[in-house]
Amino acid sequence: MKKSLKERLAILSDAAKYDASCASSGTVRRDSSASGGLGSTEGSGICHAYAPDGRCISLLKILLTNFCIYDCVYCINRSSSNVERARFTPEEVIWLTLEFYRRNYIEGLFLSSGIIRSSDHTMEEMVRIARELRTIHNFRGYIHLKSIPEASAHLIEEAGLYADRLSINIELPTDAGIGKFAPEKQPANIRRSMGNLRLKIEEMAEPTLQTKRRRKFAPAGQSTQMIVGADGACDATILGTSARLYGSYGLKRVYYSAFSPIPDSSKKLPLIKPPLMREHRLYQADWLYRFYGFDIEEITSGRDGGMLDLDLDPKLAWALSHRDRFPVDVNRADREMLLRVPGFGTKAVNGILSSRRFQKLRLDDLKRLNVSLRKIQPFVICDGWTPHRLVDRSDLRAMFQPKPEQLSLL
Repeated sequence: MKKSLKERLAILSDAAKYDASCASSGTVRRDSSASGGLGSTEGSGICHAYAPDGRCISLLKILLTNFCIYDCVYCINRSSSNVERARFTPEEVIWLTLEFYRRNYIEGLFLSSGIIRSSDHTMEEMVRIARELRTIHNFRGYIHLKSIPEASAHLIEEAGLYADRLSINIELPTDAGIGKFAPEKQPANIRRSMGNLRLKIEEMAEPTLQTKRRRKFAPAGQSTQMIVGADGACDATILGTSARLYGSYGLKRVYYSAFSPIPDSSKKLPLIKPPLMREHRLYQADWLYRFYGFDIEEITSGRDGGMLDLDLDPKLAWALSHRDRFPVDVNRADREMLLRVPGFGTKAVNGILSSRRFQKLRLDDLKRLNVSLRKIQPFVICDGWTPHRLVDRSDLRAMFQPKPEQLSLL
């Protein structure tokens, strides 16, 4: 019996939660699946992405279909998986997007898909959806398409004419991991598609000779998603791969998706079930690399095995293992060193550099910059404050570690 549109929307919005190129936060867990009603605050349906200017954009996040001809071991929608399947037509996706938009539920569309028939066939349908939204319905909202690397180059290029952002999944941190757990996908094809997309974005960003205007092509750039924990790669390897991706392909973002073993898997995977905290620490370390001047090696060198500390954020863990660099005088230190102080973000550092031109800063001045005094006090010197031997305390790490919690027995 054919499923209703509502039933297929429930299936394909839930299946889209494994695509981590947008995120939702700031809410409590509410799910109507058990009690009736409509909607859920997390996992599927409507997600939130962020524009370059910081605006939060609500997106309808769905798959075109969760049927797939590939059998990637880590994917819930692989061909051998025993999950309920569904599929939208392009017309249905267009209608859903427009109706949700008219009701002010969303500001855009995040569209991904399993591979049906062939990569080109699937990509053609996704491009058609974006093209008709733009050209027939004059849709001005945000569109993010998950591109298929094995698809023809001209299809990916056409997608860039209508989508604000394109993303091509790198899948796993290493080529060996892809070869073992997703043998039907070729790392060389993925990198080639990402490289071609970067060249096209840069080419279209150049002003034309006649009009001097830049042509619109994937103006929000490209991103990628990486599954972490499926192939046993350590955090140093994962972050090293991300650093190369940023440098080679001009990515706006690498998204990390923590892998959890799928119960009905017919193929053996490493017995690794990384907590979501590992995913969170990877994002923090990624941020330090991109915006705080840290090298990947120094972020990951504090512990054996190239793994990040799950109990402490990466900057704090680095500071505790480099106590000889502290305390830092906030009234004299340069920007690079201020950025390495635990508790100082880029906004706080900018505030410090601006304010200290006119006066010597005290702890109260730092507090007004919305920094945690408890976190920064062992690592800074300012007017009226010196930590004395606080930074040398043998129990300093214990001061910052989360307190043990009693787990529920139910």
